[in-house]
Amino acid sequence: MRRPKVLFVGRTRYRLPLSSSLARKFDALGDELDLHVLASAAERTSATDPVFTLVRPLRVRGLDGVAFWLALPWRVTQLLRELRPEAVVCQTPYDAAATLLARRLSHVPARVVVEVHGDWRTSTRLYGSPARRLVSRFADGLAALALRRADAVRTVSPFTAGLVRALGVEPADDFPAYMDLEPFVREPQPLPHAPLVLFVGVLEAYKNVDGLADAWRRAAPRVPAATLHVVGKGTRTDVADALVRLGARWDPELSPAEVARALDEAWVLVLPSRSEGMGRVLVEAFCRGRGVVGTRAGSIPDLVQDGVSGLLVPPDDAGALADALVRVLSDRSLAERLGEGARASAAPWLQSPEEYARRVRELVVA
Repeated sequence: MRRPKVLFVGRTRYRLPLSSSLARKFDALGDELDLHVLASAAERTSATDPVFTLVRPLRVRGLDGVAFWLALPWRVTQLLRELRPEAVVCQTPYDAAATLLARRLSHVPARVVVEVHGDWRTSTRLYGSPARRLVSRFADGLAALALRRADAVRTVSPFTAGLVRALGVEPADDFPAYMDLEPFVREPQPLPHAPLVLFVGVLEAYKNVDGLADAWRRAAPRVPAATLHVVGKGTRTDVADALVRLGARWDPELSPAEVARALDEAWVLVLPSRSEGMGRVLVEAFCRGRGVVGTRAGSIPDLVQDGVSGLLVPPDDAGALADALVRVLSDRSLAERLGEGARASAAPWLQSPEEYARRVRELVVA
């Protein structure tokens, strides 16, 4: 079988050699495609290998993102001229904007495919430094232009498909990203004796960690036997510090196996997001037989059925979130019932690396 040459472009940080889970994904893609990747390098990793061209981080980390994006069109131009791929798969609309410019500069007619994993507008409004908001209108226009001019757009959920259709663009395909769920798919464990709620995610405004803190201040006195476990790092570490002072446990980072154990120790996962793409942690919770208390934001209602696999509340409503947490943490039978519904809801979101790679190939050669 002929393997089309495809360049993947994105901001993701990779560490070489790859972890076993990422290796399975890229091995499957390599069986289908003549694969090349342009991305960022994690700390203390080699910058390149036959497949990966990785951009080293700047010593001044505050300028790292700006430098990456400013140089991206020229890096893609160079790789287009060197590799002459048939297609470029872009991780975000912003990568696609840089790639469309690079295609014009290089005169290499590669097909440009954009993946939409969430609402691209959150990156300048609800993530990182507040200074990002200064470029939000420009970034919105650039992303919309890229999505309209791309040769194909792939979405990952009904929510992301709706975002794209609102721009007058019909997705070429809609399927979730490959998720290595090996640590999560073993037989679920029964609920532990003590009620515990788990949050896993970046500590950023779009995850509404400040709203979680407000809700937990209201809920904790009503369920004195319950505890909160927070897993994540980001710019809002002040919120995590405040929760620790209220008795919560905070782990900045856990391995996938440790996240699976944390889910086993919990009665329910909480996801209070203001915006959410394809929430991987939701699928991980489902696989471990844990229900979700989440908001009706982004893709969360696409996965969580209210009253069956979790409880849904309005976004940015700390009172409703607190009430839902109290309801689950004070009713073991409800938590067990939601966990059973969650376990039954996992199947549509699971795929093997081979299935994922096959669908990517179909997308890029269409």
